[in-house]
Amino acid sequence: MKNDFLQRLLALHYVYPKPLNKLHLLMQDDLQLERWHELSAQQLSYKLSISSASANRLKTAYAESLQIPFKDVYFKHKITPIPYIHPLYPESLLELIDPPAVLYAKGNMGLLENQNRIAIIGSRKASIYSRNAMELIIPPLVKNDFIVVSGLAKGADAMAHQIAIEFGGSTIAVTGSGFLHPYPKENKELHNIIEENHLVVTEYPPYMLPKRWNFPMRNRIISGLSRGIVVTEAQLKSGTLSTIEHALEHGKDIFAVPGNILSPLSEGPHKLIAEGAKPIWSGWQVLEEYSEISVEK
Repeated sequence: MKNDFLQRLLALHYVYPKPLNKLHLLMQDDLQLERWHELSAQQLSYKLSISSASANRLKTAYAESLQIPFKDVYFKHKITPIPYIHPLYPESLLELIDPPAVLYAKGNMGLLENQNRIAIIGSRKASIYSRNAMELIIPPLVKNDFIVVSGLAKGADAMAHQIAIEFGGSTIAVTGSGFLHPYPKENKELHNIIEENHLVVTEYPPYMLPKRWNFPMRNRIISGLSRGIVVTEAQLKSGTLSTIEHALEHGKDIFAVPGNILSPLSEGPHKLIAEGAKPIWSGWQVLEEYSEISVEK
């Protein structure tokens, strides 16, 4: 990857932090991003389906952004930008309709080279039942070198990361904000631990705040990184099930933990089981789906 193209890509993504399908609108006739800023505001407006005023602002912001030494700045803050053409960029993300144009990462980049990744997700209001279930599901996975992926939200996500760490495994957190704004505050210590010893990734530049609409977008990355998705507890209408929708679109394996039929948090997993998800109560059941892997018991 040429440094000048990387600088242009990072400068553009800094001021226009959109997925790759949006950036491709500019790259169709300008693959190296050398000339797009020469378009008139009207031409740019038409290409990106934005107002002329927004197009003018984008051109101005990009010109200013080009002066920022991104590689040095990100290196100083221990952030590694991983553009879509980087060797470490997970190929599975390119199967998405809207792949991240750039992943910003902190931690052990080597975890991206291990394709045996399982997402474990659930409700922000997860009960002790989720923790108990994960303590049966996660140990066999980490014993067999599977990485636990989750979203670092309150509740089930935080439990999944913590239990993976407690049992000596590795974990990847996918966040919905930039590194200058870790979210939620309750998980700041866990965020720091994962940054130092595991891996945190986000598609948002460091200054991005945790806006509500960032999290459905974050969910597609959790799904895209993972071979399969385990759901512990979730209500019928939840972000957890939006992650499952992404997973189903791309043929991922879906596993669901059966629960108390009187609990609203069991409604999501039970619906998934009724629709064909595999009911599980042990990590060995997950590993059975990947028989090409030598499983250590």
